[in-house]
Amino acid sequence: MSNDIDFDLSPDQWEVLKALRDPVSNGRLSKAYLIESLVKFGLVVVCDGVPVMTPNGRKVLVRGSCRLLDLAA
Repeated sequence: MSNDIDFDLSPDQWEVLKALRDPVSNGRLSKAYLIESLVKFGLVVVCDGVPVMTPNGRKVLVRGSCRLLDLAA
């Protein structure tokens, strides 16, 4: 049985989550409210002022990739 939750993230939230895959990209994130919303979902944590994707955030990103492809089509 899977305990994964299906998140309905906005396109901006997906972009932030995708950007967090690469630690170098952390400096490019300027929309604090998007980070805060992802923290509330448990997809991101802030360590020493730097947002970091959680293991659950990685799962959501991988599972949501198919939905993102549908939006692009």
